Amino acid sequence: MELTPEQLVSEFHDAVMELYFARKRIALLEAENAALKSRLALVEQPPATEN
Repeated sequence: MELTPEQLVSEFHDAVMELYFARKRIALLEAENAALKSRLALVEQPPATEN
C-alpha cells in the first residue's frame, strides 16, 4: 500500500496527536501515583509511642 503525500502528512499528524495525549495521560498518572505513594507512606508509618 502506497500513501500519497497528503495521506502521509495526515498519518503523521494523527501519530503526533496520539503522542501528545499519551504524554498528558502519563503526566496525570505519575501525579496520581505520587499522591498514592504519599498516602501509603502515611498509613505505613509505625504508631508513635508515648514515653
